[in-house]
Amino acid sequence: MAKRDIVVVGASAGGVSALDRLVPALPEDFAASVLVVMHLKPDGRSHLVEILQRNTRMPIIRPDDGDPIRPGHVYVAQADHHLLVDDHTVRITRGPKENRNRPAIDALFRSAAYLHGERAIGVILSGVLDDGTAGLWSIKERGGVAIVQSPDDAQYGGMPKSAILCVDVDHVCSIEAMAPLLVRLTTESIVRKPAPVSKELEIEARIALEGRGLQLGVMQLGPVVPYTCPECHGVMVDVNQGGVPRFRCHTGHAYSINNLLAEVTAYAEDSLWNGIRAIEESMMLLDHMARRAREAGDSDGLCAVLAQRSKEALKRTELVRQALLTSASSSKDTLGND
Repeated sequence: MAKRDIVVVGASAGGVSALDRLVPALPEDFAASVLVVMHLKPDGRSHLVEILQRNTRMPIIRPDDGDPIRPGHVYVAQADHHLLVDDHTVRITRGPKENRNRPAIDALFRSAAYLHGERAIGVILSGVLDDGTAGLWSIKERGGVAIVQSPDDAQYGGMPKSAILCVDVDHVCSIEAMAPLLVRLTTESIVRKPAPVSKELEIEARIALEGRGLQLGVMQLGPVVPYTCPECHGVMVDVNQGGVPRFRCHTGHAYSINNLLAEVTAYAEDSLWNGIRAIEESMMLLDHMARRAREAGDSDGLCAVLAQRSKEALKRTELVRQALLTSASSSKDTLGND
């Protein structure tokens, strides 16, 4: 009978500590392949492979595209690339960002659900916001197993809380309980039958692999909404599968509600700071013109007019700055999961 031989793990803030507790607790002859996405800065150098390798004899690998996947090996995503799992190989792509991240947890989880169905186990560890929730739902829909680190055990509980809220999770546990659970799940025979692959899952899994959102049918995923993609300003559709509302643009960028709100909030803040910059530039120009008028003798009272306009500009600047400094961020952690 079939066994669960693909374990996909997603982590963000606080995830290094969680992974450094989980991976060394797995046996060297672990029966499954483990693929890990940890959110990384696009231009950053991750030392996660070296950190995890210190305390385990299991090979910890930063794979290349097309590398075979083997049991008892841990494959770690590299910066600015999605880590995906194919039938028997690892795929490394630069497909559209999901939830403002590449690598994205949802992209990895969806690829495991799409190609491995009931053989996949999805694990959500410490992190903020909600990357991984939609992908974990896809794993569960296809007959796989959903595991979430207990929010009380996680350094940051946003991602675990989101998954618990939106997905019919099979196990919520501490890191210490997770390793023996994974050993048991990967050695027992599967009794859960896989669900057929939905057209929506196929489209989204292939977008991460191929990056051709419009050609693959992204506009079939839901109705068009009046918001544009913060990344590319493309048309967006409302994707609502299993109670996990999300958005995708026609080029393929994907957002949960929380990540879209965080991005829109950041854009609005940037716009306000740009407004302050523009007003202050006008103040500097007015002050420069007033100084030149004084040096020229200012026979027409131009200096006073320019000084008055500069004062008015300063007042406008203070109003905008006060709004920036006193407004509470509407993107703080996940909505409804605190």
